[in-house]
Amino acid sequence: MARILIATIGSLGDLHPALALALELKRRGHRAEVATTEIYREKIVTLGLPFHPLPPEVAVGDGETVRQIMDGRRASAFLLRDLMFPAVRAMYAALEIAAAGSDLLVSSEIVYAAPILAEKTGLRWVSYSLAPVSLFSVYDPSLLPGPPGTRLLQLLGPVGNRLLRLAARVVTNRWWSPVRALRRELGLPPGDSPLFSGKFSPHLDLALFSSWLQPPQPDWPAQTVQCGFPFYEEEAAGGVTSALPAAVEKFFVSGDAPLVFTLGSAAVFLADNFFVESASAAQLLGRRALLLLGQNPPPPDLPPTILTWDYLPYAQVFPRAAAIIHQGGVGTTAQALRAGRPMMVVPFAHDQPDNAARLMRLGVARTLSRGRYRAKRVARELAALLNQPSFAKNSAEIGVQVRAERGVTAACDALEKHLRSK
Repeated sequence: MARILIATIGSLGDLHPALALALELKRRGHRAEVATTEIYREKIVTLGLPFHPLPPEVAVGDGETVRQIMDGRRASAFLLRDLMFPAVRAMYAALEIAAAGSDLLVSSEIVYAAPILAEKTGLRWVSYSLAPVSLFSVYDPSLLPGPPGTRLLQLLGPVGNRLLRLAARVVTNRWWSPVRALRRELGLPPGDSPLFSGKFSPHLDLALFSSWLQPPQPDWPAQTVQCGFPFYEEEAAGGVTSALPAAVEKFFVSGDAPLVFTLGSAAVFLADNFFVESASAAQLLGRRALLLLGQNPPPPDLPPTILTWDYLPYAQVFPRAAAIIHQGGVGTTAQALRAGRPMMVVPFAHDQPDNAARLMRLGVARTLSRGRYRAKRVARELAALLNQPSFAKNSAEIGVQVRAERGVTAACDALEKHLRSK
């Protein structure tokens, strides 16, 4: 039995893969522990997993903070430069305590203290990425936030994308100065950028997403193993299978499959007009709809054909949808692909525009920008999505393939193999 610490920071889309790995490792007889932000303590402890607090504590309920975290082109700079890198010293101190006595540290990419701790202490460390944008291939480039010229460079192929990557290194060099300062204090060399090759473990890196989003690329790190999506079965977590609430189940069986509208667990704090326009679009189409509101108030004067709920497990509701309208986070995207239902994606920031572009290329989705999200336009886009049979056909076919993947199993197999190696 090994003691394995899994460290992550972010939304439920970041937490759920860590929980999936931890629960499977626990099932295999290991002592799996989770280090993440304090807001998830109760959720993790309820699953019978040891919890360790990991700063920074991002105030997801603070509207202004979330607005900046999800604000288009500027979002990544705010999240990384202004929130994550300045906290690396506190993160290192907390991670050092949490990892004491561990046999293996497994971390997501923005746990920037993980490679420093591994290098300083000799602790075994495995990194993982949740979306293609994290691997930044020049052969299959991701749609990146940036000025208009960014996309023009990407269209030049590998040469243009190498230039873009070089420019990104220069622009972001000052962002990670707190990392260099901490490394100096610990007697370590500056290291490579934690936004590029410095974020990958030299021994094992896991690509925790389906090859349908992106297959392995020639310039991925040689030690990267693609596993597939690591689905966390929240409706059966802790060994207890939960049914949908009676009112939700009654709604599903009382008519045609509804449109399901959601903004995940982060963008939902920045919903603005999303749910009001969504309800209006559904009524324009004469369609039933389920709005997953989070903490947002329901739109006024809703007919009985539209049900609102705060949150429901995607694995239980997505397969019963006519179409899924979402923000494009990789966790939501993974569940929608597995459900085999067509999508409309309204991306906010970070990996979401790239995920949306990849879903469009697969022929399973249409996309609409936040600025154009108005009921009449939404209704037109959804009509095009629902009336073109190829979207449903492609979605169903890919759904079969994604459901056949065993991302959690493949990832845990790779971790155990790494533990057995010298």
